[in-house]
Amino acid sequence: MEKILLRNIDVPDSRSLAVYRSRGGYGAWEQVLRDMTPARVIDEVKASGLRGRGGAGFPTGMKWSFVPKDSPKPKYLVCNADESEPGTFKDRLLIERDPHAIIEGTLIAAYAIQSHTAFVYIRGEMARGAEILERAVGEAAAAGYIGRNVLGSGYDIDVIVHRGAGAYICGEETALLSSLEGGRGWPKVKPPFPATHGLFGCPTVVNNVETLAAVPWIIANGAAKYAALGTEKSKGTKLFSVSGHISRPGVYELEMGYPFKKFLEEDCGGVPGGRRLKGVIPGGASMPVLLPEEIEKVNLDYESVQAAGSLLGSGGVIVMDDTTCMVRAAWNIARFFAHESCGQCTPCREGCHWMEKIFHRVERGEGRSGDLDLILSVSANIMGNTICPFGDAAAMPAAAFIRKYRAEFEEHIAQKRCTVGGDW
Repeated sequence: MEKILLRNIDVPDSRSLAVYRSRGGYGAWEQVLRDMTPARVIDEVKASGLRGRGGAGFPTGMKWSFVPKDSPKPKYLVCNADESEPGTFKDRLLIERDPHAIIEGTLIAAYAIQSHTAFVYIRGEMARGAEILERAVGEAAAAGYIGRNVLGSGYDIDVIVHRGAGAYICGEETALLSSLEGGRGWPKVKPPFPATHGLFGCPTVVNNVETLAAVPWIIANGAAKYAALGTEKSKGTKLFSVSGHISRPGVYELEMGYPFKKFLEEDCGGVPGGRRLKGVIPGGASMPVLLPEEIEKVNLDYESVQAAGSLLGSGGVIVMDDTTCMVRAAWNIARFFAHESCGQCTPCREGCHWMEKIFHRVERGEGRSGDLDLILSVSANIMGNTICPFGDAAAMPAAAFIRKYRAEFEEHIAQKRCTVGGDW
């Protein structure tokens, strides 16, 4: 399969402008400015079938088309580089090894919605990534790809790299915008949506790093070529970051619809040391865990993973072998969400800490007979009752761990200790 997103990753000095241009970089941007209207760019991305790679999977071209063309307000394009989902590290690879692909995609997206100011909002802990992006923006500006009257087109665009403060919640688009405005990173009630009432109350589009990095290839090679890859509803390719008990962890680019089991066993080398697969989380820590038998016929696309009872999410694949204590794994994830809840909504603020405390009680051998049903009750009361998807992200994995490994949890409570002896 031809690499689209990882096409430049292994080229020496891939992050430099000179190398990027030598491989056709910024050719799509020049083509857009020379030959394409904003409406045509949107139509091309719509035709490609590209969907947002941050987790939601919303059609990218359609999202761009929601921005009102007649609004007198400024319009903003924001690249969401606040990658914080446990188990997910695909965007970081693109940021550090192919920053100009992200910038070129950002420029094309900004042009499509007629924005003249774009932001790259990067997670605070990614100091090196921020430096690389800032250097790349400087190179692109010096070469005339960013600034006033870009390449003589009459179009002006500025790109600003902004570091967040390391809060997971700022990966949610409205929380990100609150943070970018200088406020606390709290999500906002939708509607209205950012397309009409976004940054500073102005029309705004927020796209993920991987989404924007795919755009230059689509423009350069045509929507039809991209749409020919993948499945009927999940087009193109996607990045998957694989970690845990797996022989060859790393970031992989796959055509959508690739068999999940084949991916783990053949591409990633399977579970090492002759151990048995016990469970796998397909899309980052916020997604429900799947049993080995549940991935037998699952393909890596939005529809197939959802039909199996989980979600593709960010593509952060976490593999667990039979040494894993699922009680401890569930507690670790619950502890993360309890720590990262922004505290704005009562069900999430209170519920996440309740679940973390109960999981911890069970994990340390002090569990009670009604604890598992109590966690399921708390989880059910969080689901769908918060402003943003964070509440669901905390509730779904908690409930899935109990429902799929209930016997292990009950054994933990009965024996008042771990009966697996794992390290997760």
